[in-house]
Amino acid sequence: MSSTRIVRDLTSGNVARTMIFFAAPLFFSSLLQTTYNMVDMIIIGHFVGKEGLAAAAIGGDVLLFASFVAMGFANAGQVIISQFIGAGQHDKVRRLIGTMFTVLGGCAVLIGAFGLFFQDTILRWINTPPEALEYTRSYTDVCLTGLVFIYGYNVVGAVLRGMGDSRHPFYFIALATECNVFLDLLFVVGFRMAIFGAALATVISQAVSFCWAVVFLYRRRFEFGFDFRLRSFAVDREVLLPFLKLGIPMMIQGASIDFSKLFVNSWINSYGVLATAMTGIGNKVGSVVNVVNVALSTAGSSMIGQCIGAEKYDRVPKVLKVSFSINLAISAGMGIVTVLFPSAVFGIFTDDAEVLKLALTYIPVALLLFAGSALRPPMSSLINGSGNFKLNLAVALLDGVFMRIGLSVLLGLVLGFGVYGFWYGNALASFTPFVIGGVYFLSGRWRTRKYIIRG
Repeated sequence: MSSTRIVRDLTSGNVARTMIFFAAPLFFSSLLQTTYNMVDMIIIGHFVGKEGLAAAAIGGDVLLFASFVAMGFANAGQVIISQFIGAGQHDKVRRLIGTMFTVLGGCAVLIGAFGLFFQDTILRWINTPPEALEYTRSYTDVCLTGLVFIYGYNVVGAVLRGMGDSRHPFYFIALATECNVFLDLLFVVGFRMAIFGAALATVISQAVSFCWAVVFLYRRRFEFGFDFRLRSFAVDREVLLPFLKLGIPMMIQGASIDFSKLFVNSWINSYGVLATAMTGIGNKVGSVVNVVNVALSTAGSSMIGQCIGAEKYDRVPKVLKVSFSINLAISAGMGIVTVLFPSAVFGIFTDDAEVLKLALTYIPVALLLFAGSALRPPMSSLINGSGNFKLNLAVALLDGVFMRIGLSVLLGLVLGFGVYGFWYGNALASFTPFVIGGVYFLSGRWRTRKYIIRG
């Protein structure tokens, strides 16, 4: 869907249709991304074992933390592009694309090198179980080496979604998923390369997807106004300021949340490989609900950004209403399936009797995660779409530092619930953006100004 059509449909009141059309490709992209991630866990669980599951879970946490700069600044770039388009400032879009490529490309190289150099220290700090250490080291070695492809894809995806194109990112994810499934089967099952093969399959798939995305942008360079000449990658100070103004709080938000999860998981890891494997499986089960919720959150951010850029404030509550309705329905459905058929749900990833026994006690935690996933995204899309960088920072600190770490330590250590306390603390913290965003919405302050393009 083009940016002009989004603005036109929102103006005419077709909010539900616009969100569905825009979110549908994002939904399928998220579905494929979830499939992409779950394939690793399924194949590793059945062909490597619980040590491999633990390694993939820990390696995934490290990789997610290493990607916080890409996620934060890509989301910021998407919002800013949507507001520039809503305000008709198309020349700034071109300059922002070049700035994003250069800034995030440099960050990818530096963070990847840092992660590889301090890898052993990081793995010891997060209490990697000894029996999973070598597998984890192999996984992170490969993934950190390919970090630049993750960053690059996030830039391209942000540019396209900010301009109202959610369809082509879906195609790029589809290609990556197909490659990943094929290469996982080839490397792990066929060549018996264990966890190294799974990581190699992931990086190669990401590289193929990124390269195709760049080719797509290059072929349509006149449409996007970005000619890919060397001078076009220069950092433009005028667009850099709003990019940093929103990107740094979003980056801090992502970093604090990822760091808090890493901190909580480091305690979980200290309970042994069984607890670590269960955490990895639980996260993947939770990601099934996030397929829809993340898609609607991303769509909502762009739609709200364009509404605010075009000063169509009355459309924002309708965007939120549609998002809440769909999110709650999906989360409720997944909760019912998990309660009625737990062995089938968790058994997708492993046939280890010990892990499946522990999974039955994880069900209440999963239900809390589903509820948080339903309520959090609409409010996050309001905060992100409005470009309120100060509130983003507040959410980051409260969600990531005070709530997740605080609740986990309180329940897990002070009250003595052990690994269950850390699981529940992490799940309860996910409601923080909903509470803060709800207060922000009721205050009406999101109507007062366009934070980025007039800030």
